Amino acid sequence: MNHKGTITIETERLRLRAFELSDAEAAYKNWTSDANVTAFLRWPTHPDIATTERVLRDWVEESKKPDFYQWAIVLKAIREPIGTISVVGRNEMLNILHIGYCIGSKWWHRGITSEAFSAIIPYLFDEVGANRIESQHDPNNPHSGDVMKKCGLQYEGTLRQADFNNQGIVDACVYSLLKEEWLKQKAR
Repeated sequence: MNHKGTITIETERLRLRAFELSDAEAAYKNWTSDANVTAFLRWPTHPDIATTERVLRDWVEESKKPDFYQWAIVLKAIREPIGTISVVGRNEMLNILHIGYCIGSKWWHRGITSEAFSAIIPYLFDEVGANRIESQHDPNNPHSGDVMKKCGLQYEGTLRQADFNNQGIVDACVYSLLKEEWLKQKAR
């Protein structure tokens, strides 16, 4: 793959960009302190803003690397981040990128996460050179799978007890989109 890092991507409602240290207050207020958001994630709800600040410091430092992809999902209407979407895993030999995302519960069911995910797909296929984009969710969190479907990913199956989150060891519903499939969708 031809790694190019976290570039700024604009959509109608969103600005996807690298995190800044000044995002800590909004991140803590909008999602990292929200137990509803973290219920199906691998990291715990942040107990204080200092925890969010530490995480953001790491992300800001990592964003200097070309193979690091961590976008702040900034809602243009309020000009602050309401969540994040990122490459959480990759396989360089097979050109596979695994995507993870979360947004504050206040903004659920408004198509925002689907808009963000759809916006990074062209960049990851065309510029970075991914051949496969994949994601997965806990079956008890079906709305996450709805995001994947809206973005053109296909359900591949459920891996039994193949993941973990704040619920413990869980099944993983796996979805993917191949570059050739995406090109056909785009041509329509």
